Amino acid sequence: MTFTTRPDIAGTFGVVTSTHWIASAVGMGILERGGNAFDAAVAAGFVLQVVEPHLNGPGGEFPAILRLAGDPAPRVLCAQGVAPAGATIAQYRAQGLDAVPGSGLLASVVPGAFDGWMLLLRDHGTMTLREVLGPAIYHAERGHALLPRVAHTIAGLADFFAAEWPTSAAIWCPGGAAPQPRALFANPALAATWTRLLREAETARGREAQIEAARRIWSQGFVAQAIDAFLRTSELMDGAGARRRGVLTGQDMAGWQAGYEDPVSHTYHGWEVFKTGPWGQGPVLLQSLAILAHTAVAGMDTRSADFVHLVTEAMKLAYADREAFYGDGADVPLARLLSPDHTAARAALIGPRASLDQRPSRLAGFEALAEAAIARAQGAGGAAGIGGGEPTMAHLAERRGDTVHLDVIDRLGNMIAVTPSGGWLQSSPAIPGLGFCLNTRAQMFWLEEGLPQSLAPGRRPRTTLSPSFARGPGGEEMAFGTPGGDQQDQWQLIWFLRMVHAGMGLQQAIDAPLFHTAHFTGSFAPRVADPGSLVVEPAVGADVIADLRARGHRVDVAEDWSIGRLTAARRGPDGLLTAAATPRLMQAYAVGR
Repeated sequence: MTFTTRPDIAGTFGVVTSTHWIASAVGMGILERGGNAFDAAVAAGFVLQVVEPHLNGPGGEFPAILRLAGDPAPRVLCAQGVAPAGATIAQYRAQGLDAVPGSGLLASVVPGAFDGWMLLLRDHGTMTLREVLGPAIYHAERGHALLPRVAHTIAGLADFFAAEWPTSAAIWCPGGAAPQPRALFANPALAATWTRLLREAETARGREAQIEAARRIWSQGFVAQAIDAFLRTSELMDGAGARRRGVLTGQDMAGWQAGYEDPVSHTYHGWEVFKTGPWGQGPVLLQSLAILAHTAVAGMDTRSADFVHLVTEAMKLAYADREAFYGDGADVPLARLLSPDHTAARAALIGPRASLDQRPSRLAGFEALAEAAIARAQGAGGAAGIGGGEPTMAHLAERRGDTVHLDVIDRLGNMIAVTPSGGWLQSSPAIPGLGFCLNTRAQMFWLEEGLPQSLAPGRRPRTTLSPSFARGPGGEEMAFGTPGGDQQDQWQLIWFLRMVHAGMGLQQAIDAPLFHTAHFTGSFAPRVADPGSLVVEPAVGADVIADLRARGHRVDVAEDWSIGRLTAARRGPDGLLTAAATPRLMQAYAVGR
């Protein structure tokens, strides 16, 4: 879809993409009523919590990359909560655990999404709390046509909810039965939560004062109090197969706020690409690009076996470094990992056959981390358990959680890419009276001391959430991203390379066949590696698949149109806007006016 934002053309507002058509429409409606890109993102973000509850929720988190019109560079908004004060390795080990459960109360960190949306609205939005919360309250109270995937997810968990998580059964199986696909489905408890929060916040005078009041109500008022009370008294089944209490408290929530930070960036063939810091997985995309810059990828057919092989092998090397070195508060040697000499040496490791080894960088002073990452990849892992994991492929189990994504550009040139996740309905028992559950992001920590990703109070888990921003050699700018856990920066890399080297448009590059590998240690329970694995869509062609297998790749052919949920929005130097969304799963939407 292409739209113009020239200010001399009346009726121009901007573009919105998201992984659900209702959220896209709500965001566009906000722009049409005079809001800016950040107002639209907030409103769409809250609606996504209602209409895609199997993919994200109020108890989740997000990172965002935003660029204000006129600013020379984007900023990162981090709404990723931290590990609670009681989340120590000793505490978890004392309960007989050698890994954080993939679901349940013990897997929760401080929920960050709400405070992040409020910070964005306060600092860069223009609308009131009521204006941006109104659409979410409407759809939670009046109902929406339930996506078949949501209905199927609930149906697969209905018995478990009834037996183990009755508070979840009350929300998702009203009347004792799982809802049918496309049925009108409401969440009155969530609507009541937002309505009460809004009512209490509006006792303050002025837009910003009401937003600040809402932040306090969430972190210190009735929301935090309900979460604190439930976790102090509840012992419920988790992904490790036992009934345990959580460690998150109201005090943890009161002591944390979302914040801003600078992105990291790397220049590739004239494009500057911006990502979150190495507390998340974002820089793995930059490392992949830096390695590929020393190869012949620029001249390859992007649908060929040569291209798939080369890109896959580069991603294996980059993700090996993610596993060894990335983490919050760690001394991540990112400048060394991105340096030309080092990335040239890494590129030289790529051979004609698929590597089955884990090959993190051997950096002086960091050898022990590389060895530890190799050892972890060779471990057997554990059971994911009920509600564990975060895949995005339609051919995998629907009961496992996932993520959403949205991009917005307004007529002024404000831009944002944001990837909300966590708190999906299958991750954790619902909090009584609130209509939502908590996240399980703590499963990304290791219960071993001395690692960049070791569990520790106040530390952010190394999230897979990875929105992107890029600026091209001609002044064009793009906001883009995808759900998909460990696959997010793989699919974005493939899409970006096809844009840069094959001259594909946004939609053409999204529609082209995708692939990914699980060669490295996964970020979600059961935290296993699958050496040599390569998942491809059948549209790459039988000859390409045969070629890849001959090179030693362990190829798994997915269902057609089942990999990736990319969306993107672009602003040209002439003000022309373009937006695109994946046709896969028939949920994502790009809209503009």
